[in-house]
Amino acid sequence: MKEKILTTKKYGMLVLILIIAYNLFAFPAMFLLMFNSQGGNILSIVGFITLIVLMIISWILPAGLKVLGPQEALVLTLFGKYVGTIKGDGFYFVNPFCNAVNPAASTKLRQSGDVSAQASSTVNLATGETVQHSSAAANKKISLKMMTLNNNRQKINDCLGNPIEISIAVIWRVTDTAKAVFDVDNYKEYLSLQCDTALRNIVRLYPYDVAPNVDTTGDGIADEGSLRGSSEFVAQRIKEEIQEKVKPAGLEIIEARITYLAYAPEIAAAMLQRQQASAIVDARKLIVDGAVGMVEMALEQLSEKSVVELDEERKAAMVSNLLVVLCGNHDAQPVVNSGSIY
Repeated sequence: MKEKILTTKKYGMLVLILIIAYNLFAFPAMFLLMFNSQGGNILSIVGFITLIVLMIISWILPAGLKVLGPQEALVLTLFGKYVGTIKGDGFYFVNPFCNAVNPAASTKLRQSGDVSAQASSTVNLATGETVQHSSAAANKKISLKMMTLNNNRQKINDCLGNPIEISIAVIWRVTDTAKAVFDVDNYKEYLSLQCDTALRNIVRLYPYDVAPNVDTTGDGIADEGSLRGSSEFVAQRIKEEIQEKVKPAGLEIIEARITYLAYAPEIAAAMLQRQQASAIVDARKLIVDGAVGMVEMALEQLSEKSVVELDEERKAAMVSNLLVVLCGNHDAQPVVNSGSIY
Protein backbone atom coordinates (compact mmCIF):
# COMPACT_ATOMS: atom_id res chain seq x y z
CA MET A 1 0.00 0.00 0.00
CA LYS A 2 1.44 3.35 -1.05
CA GLU A 3 0.79 6.43 1.07
CA LYS A 4 -1.29 9.16 -0.59
CA ILE A 5 -1.17 12.61 1.01
CA LEU A 6 -4.43 14.55 0.75
CA THR A 7 -4.05 18.21 -0.11
CA THR A 8 -7.29 19.05 1.70
CA LYS A 9 -7.41 22.73 2.54
CA LYS A 10 -8.21 23.80 6.05
CA TYR A 11 -11.90 24.68 5.59
CA GLY A 12 -12.89 23.38 9.01
CA MET A 13 -13.50 26.76 10.64
CA LEU A 14 -15.49 28.05 7.65
CA VAL A 15 -17.74 24.97 7.59
CA LEU A 16 -18.26 25.16 11.35
CA ILE A 17 -19.36 28.81 11.12
CA LEU A 18 -21.76 27.99 8.27
CA ILE A 19 -23.28 25.10 10.24
CA ILE A 20 -23.83 27.29 13.32
CA ALA A 21 -25.27 30.14 11.24
CA TYR A 22 -27.60 27.79 9.37
CA ASN A 23 -28.93 26.18 12.54
CA LEU A 24 -29.58 29.61 14.07
CA PHE A 25 -31.53 30.58 10.93
CA ALA A 26 -33.32 27.26 10.39
CA PHE A 27 -35.41 27.10 13.58
CA PRO A 28 -37.16 30.52 13.17
CA ALA A 29 -37.71 29.77 9.48
CA MET A 30 -39.28 26.39 10.30
CA PHE A 31 -41.81 27.99 12.67
CA LEU A 32 -42.76 30.57 10.03
CA LEU A 33 -43.21 27.96 7.32
CA MET A 34 -45.20 25.70 9.64
CA PHE A 35 -47.54 28.63 10.36
CA ASN A 36 -47.95 29.43 6.65
CA SER A 37 -48.36 25.78 5.61
CA GLN A 38 -51.55 25.50 7.64
CA GLY A 39 -53.32 27.44 4.89
CA GLY A 40 -52.34 24.83 2.30
CA ASN A 41 -49.60 26.89 0.60
CA ILE A 42 -47.59 24.45 -1.56
CA LEU A 43 -44.48 26.61 -1.51
CA SER A 44 -44.55 26.69 2.27
CA ILE A 45 -44.79 22.89 2.44
CA VAL A 46 -41.90 22.43 -0.01
CA GLY A 47 -39.83 24.99 1.89
CA PHE A 48 -40.53 23.24 5.18
CA ILE A 49 -39.41 19.86 3.76
CA THR A 50 -36.30 21.48 2.29
CA LEU A 51 -35.38 22.98 5.66
CA ILE A 52 -35.78 19.58 7.33
CA VAL A 53 -33.47 17.96 4.75
CA LEU A 54 -30.90 20.73 5.07
CA MET A 55 -31.03 20.49 8.86
CA ILE A 56 -30.32 16.75 8.68
CA ILE A 57 -27.38 17.50 6.42
CA SER A 58 -26.14 20.12 8.89
CA TRP A 59 -26.18 17.46 11.60
CA ILE A 60 -24.10 15.11 9.40
CA LEU A 61 -21.49 17.68 8.35
CA PRO A 62 -19.80 18.00 11.79
CA ALA A 63 -18.58 14.40 11.40
CA GLY A 64 -16.24 15.70 8.70
CA LEU A 65 -14.52 18.23 10.97
CA LYS A 66 -11.04 17.03 11.95
CA VAL A 67 -8.47 18.75 14.17
CA LEU A 68 -4.82 17.71 13.90
CA GLY A 69 -1.95 18.85 16.09
CA PRO A 70 1.73 19.12 15.14
CA GLN A 71 3.29 15.82 14.01
CA GLU A 72 -0.06 14.04 13.73
CA ALA A 73 -1.70 12.25 10.81
CA LEU A 74 -5.10 10.76 10.03
CA VAL A 75 -5.61 7.81 7.67
CA LEU A 76 -9.03 7.97 6.00
CA THR A 77 -11.11 5.27 4.29
CA LEU A 78 -14.42 5.63 2.48
CA PHE A 79 -16.62 2.51 2.57
CA GLY A 80 -13.52 0.34 3.10
CA LYS A 81 -11.38 1.97 0.39
CA TYR A 82 -8.24 3.90 1.26
CA VAL A 83 -8.80 7.56 0.40
CA GLY A 84 -5.61 9.16 1.68
CA THR A 85 -3.77 10.63 4.65
CA ILE A 86 -3.95 14.17 5.97
CA LYS A 87 -0.90 15.56 7.75
CA GLY A 88 -0.02 18.84 9.40
CA ASP A 89 -1.63 20.81 12.18
CA GLY A 90 -4.90 22.55 11.43
CA PHE A 91 -8.69 22.40 11.35
CA TYR A 92 -9.83 20.29 8.37
CA PHE A 93 -13.11 19.41 6.72
CA VAL A 94 -13.28 16.06 4.93
CA ASN A 95 -16.03 13.82 3.62
CA PRO A 96 -18.29 13.14 6.64
CA PHE A 97 -18.63 9.49 5.62
CA CYS A 98 -14.87 8.90 5.78
CA ASN A 99 -13.62 6.80 8.69
CA ALA A 100 -10.29 7.28 10.45
CA VAL A 101 -8.32 4.02 10.72
CA ASN A 102 -5.67 3.18 13.31
CA PRO A 103 -5.61 -0.47 14.45
CA ALA A 104 -2.96 0.30 17.08
CA ALA A 105 -4.89 3.18 18.64
CA SER A 106 -5.92 1.22 21.74
CA THR A 107 -2.62 -0.67 22.10
CA LYS A 108 -0.47 0.49 25.01
CA LEU A 109 3.10 -0.76 25.22
CA ARG A 110 5.88 0.31 27.59
CA GLN A 111 6.68 3.35 25.49
CA SER A 112 6.39 7.10 25.34
CA GLY A 113 3.42 8.53 23.47
CA ASP A 114 0.87 6.20 25.03
CA VAL A 115 -1.65 8.21 27.03
CA SER A 116 -2.58 6.76 30.42
CA ALA A 117 -6.19 5.67 30.62
CA GLN A 118 -8.34 3.02 32.23
CA ALA A 119 -7.30 -0.07 30.36
CA SER A 120 -7.52 -3.84 30.39
CA SER A 121 -4.26 -5.79 30.12
CA THR A 122 -3.55 -8.87 28.05
CA VAL A 123 -0.33 -10.85 27.63
CA ASN A 124 1.20 -11.45 24.22
CA LEU A 125 1.95 -15.20 24.30
CA ALA A 126 4.65 -14.89 21.62
CA THR A 127 6.80 -12.32 23.43
CA GLY A 128 5.51 -12.24 27.01
CA GLU A 129 4.90 -8.50 26.58
CA THR A 130 1.99 -7.00 28.53
CA VAL A 131 -0.31 -5.17 26.11
CA GLN A 132 -2.97 -2.84 27.42
CA HIS A 133 -6.12 -2.03 25.47
CA SER A 134 -7.83 1.19 26.46
CA SER A 135 -11.48 0.96 27.41
CA ALA A 136 -12.01 4.63 26.55
CA ALA A 137 -12.68 5.88 23.03
CA ALA A 138 -9.45 5.28 21.12
CA ASN A 139 -7.75 8.19 19.43
CA LYS A 140 -7.49 7.34 15.73
CA LYS A 141 -4.74 9.86 15.08
CA ILE A 142 -1.30 8.48 14.25
CA SER A 143 1.62 10.18 15.96
CA LEU A 144 4.57 11.03 13.69
CA LYS A 145 6.77 11.98 16.64
CA MET A 146 9.83 10.05 17.73
CA MET A 147 8.81 7.57 20.43
CA THR A 148 10.79 5.33 22.76
CA LEU A 149 9.93 1.67 23.17
CA ASN A 150 11.21 -0.05 26.34
CA ASN A 151 10.77 -3.78 25.98
CA ASN A 152 10.83 -6.21 28.89
CA ARG A 153 14.06 -7.89 29.96
CA GLN A 154 14.83 -11.10 28.11
CA LYS A 155 16.87 -14.10 29.14
CA ILE A 156 19.14 -15.09 26.25
CA ASN A 157 22.15 -17.41 25.96
CA ASP A 158 25.30 -15.73 24.68
CA CYS A 159 27.64 -17.42 22.18
CA LEU A 160 29.27 -19.41 25.02
CA GLY A 161 25.93 -20.67 26.31
CA ASN A 162 25.86 -18.48 29.42
CA PRO A 163 22.35 -17.19 30.22
CA ILE A 164 22.19 -13.41 30.46
CA GLU A 165 19.43 -10.86 30.99
CA ILE A 166 19.27 -7.94 28.59
CA SER A 167 16.84 -5.20 27.58
CA ILE A 168 16.96 -2.44 24.98
CA ALA A 169 15.34 0.93 24.35
CA VAL A 170 14.38 1.68 20.75
CA ILE A 171 13.66 5.18 19.43
CA TRP A 172 11.33 4.97 16.42
CA ARG A 173 8.71 6.81 14.40
CA VAL A 174 6.13 6.23 11.66
CA THR A 175 7.25 7.35 8.20
CA ASP A 176 4.59 5.75 5.97
CA THR A 177 1.12 5.78 7.51
CA ALA A 178 -0.48 3.62 4.80
CA LYS A 179 2.03 0.78 5.30
CA ALA A 180 1.75 1.05 9.09
CA VAL A 181 -2.05 0.78 9.01
CA PHE A 182 -2.74 -1.60 6.11
CA ASP A 183 0.37 -3.76 5.62
CA VAL A 184 0.54 -5.11 9.19
CA ASP A 185 -2.22 -5.96 11.65
CA ASN A 186 -0.93 -3.80 14.53
CA TYR A 187 2.27 -1.85 13.93
CA LYS A 188 3.06 -1.36 17.63
CA GLU A 189 2.85 -5.05 18.48
CA TYR A 190 4.70 -5.84 15.26
CA LEU A 191 7.53 -3.52 16.28
CA SER A 192 7.72 -5.04 19.77
CA LEU A 193 7.94 -8.59 18.37
CA GLN A 194 10.62 -7.66 15.84
CA CYS A 195 12.68 -5.94 18.56
CA ASP A 196 12.64 -9.14 20.62
CA THR A 197 13.58 -11.28 17.61
CA ALA A 198 16.41 -9.00 16.48
CA LEU A 199 17.78 -8.83 20.01
CA ARG A 200 17.99 -12.62 20.22
CA ASN A 201 19.60 -12.92 16.79
CA ILE A 202 22.41 -10.47 17.63
CA VAL A 203 23.07 -11.28 21.29
CA ARG A 204 23.68 -14.97 20.60
CA LEU A 205 26.68 -13.98 18.42
CA TYR A 206 28.61 -12.33 21.28
CA PRO A 207 30.04 -13.47 24.61
CA TYR A 208 29.14 -11.48 27.71
CA ASP A 209 32.80 -10.62 28.30
CA VAL A 210 35.91 -10.94 26.15
CA ALA A 211 36.61 -14.62 25.41
CA PRO A 212 39.45 -16.23 23.41
CA ASN A 213 38.90 -17.84 19.98
CA VAL A 214 35.49 -16.22 19.42
CA ASP A 215 34.57 -14.64 16.07
CA THR A 216 31.81 -12.04 16.52
CA THR A 217 32.04 -10.34 13.10
CA GLY A 218 31.79 -13.38 10.85
CA ASP A 219 35.13 -12.84 9.10
CA GLY A 220 36.62 -16.07 10.43
CA ILE A 221 39.11 -14.25 12.68
CA ALA A 222 38.88 -14.27 16.47
CA ASP A 223 38.38 -10.80 17.94
CA GLU A 224 37.73 -9.10 21.27
CA GLY A 225 34.08 -8.23 20.69
CA SER A 226 31.75 -8.65 23.67
CA LEU A 227 28.38 -7.44 24.94
CA ARG A 228 29.97 -5.60 27.85
CA GLY A 229 32.93 -4.10 26.00
CA SER A 230 31.41 -3.45 22.57
CA SER A 231 27.95 -2.21 23.57
CA GLU A 232 27.95 0.64 21.02
CA PHE A 233 28.74 -1.70 18.13
CA VAL A 234 26.25 -4.32 19.33
CA ALA A 235 23.52 -1.66 19.65
CA GLN A 236 24.22 -0.51 16.08
CA ARG A 237 23.86 -4.06 14.77
CA ILE A 238 20.61 -4.47 16.70
CA LYS A 239 19.29 -1.23 15.20
CA GLU A 240 20.13 -2.35 11.65
CA GLU A 241 18.51 -5.74 12.25
CA ILE A 242 15.29 -4.16 13.55
CA GLN A 243 15.20 -1.60 10.71
CA GLU A 244 15.41 -4.34 8.10
CA LYS A 245 12.49 -6.18 9.70
CA VAL A 246 10.14 -3.20 10.24
CA LYS A 247 10.76 -1.42 6.92
CA PRO A 248 7.69 -3.13 5.31
CA ALA A 249 5.57 -1.62 8.09
CA GLY A 250 6.58 1.96 7.28
CA LEU A 251 8.58 2.45 10.48
CA GLU A 252 12.00 4.04 10.92
CA ILE A 253 14.39 3.10 13.73
CA ILE A 254 16.30 6.17 14.90
CA GLU A 255 18.42 4.56 17.61
CA ALA A 256 18.73 1.43 19.74
CA ARG A 257 20.48 1.31 23.12
CA ILE A 258 21.20 -1.45 25.63
CA THR A 259 19.60 -0.35 28.90
CA TYR A 260 20.25 -3.43 31.06
CA LEU A 261 22.87 -6.18 30.86
CA ALA A 262 23.71 -8.77 33.52
CA TYR A 263 24.24 -12.47 34.04
CA ALA A 264 21.12 -14.45 34.85
CA PRO A 265 20.60 -14.94 38.63
CA GLU A 266 21.37 -18.67 38.51
CA ILE A 267 24.97 -18.09 37.38
CA ALA A 268 25.58 -14.55 38.64
CA ALA A 269 27.28 -15.69 41.88
CA ALA A 270 29.63 -18.09 40.07
CA MET A 271 30.55 -15.49 37.46
CA LEU A 272 31.21 -12.95 40.21
CA GLN A 273 33.66 -15.36 41.86
CA ARG A 274 35.31 -15.90 38.50
CA GLN A 275 35.72 -12.16 37.96
CA GLN A 276 37.09 -11.73 41.48
CA ALA A 277 39.60 -14.55 40.95
CA SER A 278 40.71 -13.03 37.67
CA ALA A 279 41.14 -9.64 39.34
CA ILE A 280 43.19 -11.18 42.18
CA VAL A 281 45.47 -12.98 39.71
CA ASP A 282 46.02 -9.80 37.72
CA ALA A 283 46.78 -7.84 40.90
CA ARG A 284 49.23 -10.49 42.15
CA LYS A 285 50.98 -10.52 38.80
CA LEU A 286 51.44 -6.77 38.96
CA ILE A 287 52.76 -6.96 42.53
CA VAL A 288 55.26 -9.70 41.67
CA ASP A 289 56.51 -7.84 38.59
CA GLY A 290 57.07 -4.73 40.69
CA ALA A 291 58.76 -6.65 43.50
CA VAL A 292 61.19 -8.39 41.14
CA GLY A 293 62.13 -5.04 39.64
CA MET A 294 62.74 -3.52 43.07
CA VAL A 295 64.90 -6.48 44.19
CA GLU A 296 66.93 -6.29 40.99
CA MET A 297 67.45 -2.56 41.46
CA ALA A 298 68.52 -3.05 45.12
CA LEU A 299 71.12 -5.67 44.22
CA GLU A 300 72.54 -3.56 41.41
CA GLN A 301 72.90 -0.47 43.61
CA LEU A 302 74.52 -2.46 46.45
CA SER A 303 77.00 -3.89 43.99
CA GLU A 304 77.77 -0.58 42.25
CA LYS A 305 78.32 1.36 45.47
CA SER A 306 80.23 -1.50 47.12
CA VAL A 307 78.15 -1.21 50.24
CA VAL A 308 78.51 -4.88 51.05
CA GLU A 309 79.94 -7.94 49.36
CA LEU A 310 77.45 -10.83 49.21
CA ASP A 311 78.04 -14.32 47.96
CA GLU A 312 75.42 -16.18 45.94
CA GLU A 313 73.89 -17.82 49.01
CA ARG A 314 73.47 -14.47 50.82
CA LYS A 315 72.04 -12.88 47.67
CA ALA A 316 69.48 -15.67 47.45
CA ALA A 317 68.51 -15.15 51.09
CA MET A 318 68.23 -11.40 50.55
CA VAL A 319 66.07 -11.86 47.45
CA SER A 320 63.81 -14.25 49.35
CA ASN A 321 63.41 -11.83 52.27
CA LEU A 322 62.69 -8.86 50.01
CA LEU A 323 60.08 -10.78 48.01
CA VAL A 324 58.38 -11.89 51.22
CA VAL A 325 58.24 -8.27 52.44
CA LEU A 326 57.09 -6.80 49.11
CA CYS A 327 54.58 -9.51 48.12
CA GLY A 328 53.09 -10.35 51.53
CA ASN A 329 49.50 -9.55 52.46
CA HIS A 330 50.53 -8.24 55.89
CA ASP A 331 53.21 -5.89 57.12
CA ALA A 332 56.54 -7.65 57.82
CA GLN A 333 57.79 -7.89 61.39
CA PRO A 334 61.49 -6.81 61.45
CA VAL A 335 64.09 -8.92 63.24
CA VAL A 336 67.19 -7.04 64.44
CA ASN A 337 70.42 -9.02 64.22
CA SER A 338 73.05 -7.49 66.60
CA GLY A 339 75.73 -9.96 65.69
CA SER A 340 77.55 -10.79 62.47
CA ILE A 341 75.56 -11.31 59.34
CA TYR A 342 77.53 -14.52 58.89
